[in-house]
Amino acid sequence: MERKVDVAIVGCGPAGLSAAVNVKVRNRSLLLVGPRLCSASLHKAHRINNYLGFHGVTGEELRQKFLAHIRDMGISVTQSNVSGIYPVEGSFHLQVRDDFVEAAAVILTTGVFAARHLPDEERLVGKGISYCGTCDAMFYQGKTVAVVAESAEHEEEARFLAEVAGHVYFLPQYENVSADIGERMETIREKVKGFAGEERVRAVRLEGRELTVDGVFLLKEQLPMSHLVSGLALHDKHVRTDPEMATNIPGVYAAGDITGKPYQVAKAVGQGQQAALSAVSYIDSRIKVKV
Repeated sequence: MERKVDVAIVGCGPAGLSAAVNVKVRNRSLLLVGPRLCSASLHKAHRINNYLGFHGVTGEELRQKFLAHIRDMGISVTQSNVSGIYPVEGSFHLQVRDDFVEAAAVILTTGVFAARHLPDEERLVGKGISYCGTCDAMFYQGKTVAVVAESAEHEEEARFLAEVAGHVYFLPQYENVSADIGERMETIREKVKGFAGEERVRAVRLEGRELTVDGVFLLKEQLPMSHLVSGLALHDKHVRTDPEMATNIPGVYAAGDITGKPYQVAKAVGQGQQAALSAVSYIDSRIKVKV
């Protein structure tokens, strides 16, 4: 285990930053992690008229104030995806790239899941399609796999898979691919149209042809909540919470757009604070029980 913290906050938008500030105020250690820093949608907002005390502020101005706040408090951000959150003996282990972080409580602030599923993706997940190369690479030693990557951040994971599998088709679904990415794999710069197979994935569908494979690693910028946290209760693709921002899993909280409409900055900031206070109270209650 590389690191232990009291609270892990997954997502770096307004809700996540608010949660981080309030965990820090309560003198608890924290991990603030996410692939994007402080909400792309906030950055694009031309003018915000309903955030108290900042009438007429632009989204970028408000974003910069948020970031200055966490910098002034000495809060660092780990800009990376979390590929899995696993309950283990009363705590949670988060997989961040190739490392694991242990947390006593988790706050989910990843925003609305907007990614689209490819044809037959959902049907074949767990049947040869995996969202995590580090987790499942061992099952494909010496075999032929496809790595479908949504961003350059996934190139490191693709290189790892190339060391394990017999042959790797690397299918980047983004621009500006690293020049050295193809040294140990076959790079194919074509759009993936879907997948084929009955009981298991058999092939990756491209325009007018198929690539026969033993498995597929679909590396996404944002994972569906149902795959990130097993057993998490959802309602209309949003995480279900109570007034304390607690989910159905003890020790896991959620805040911001991930909990549903309205998708507003003020709501996200307030929920982030509530989730942080609830998480700290949860940790305190467990300490008292142990004593």
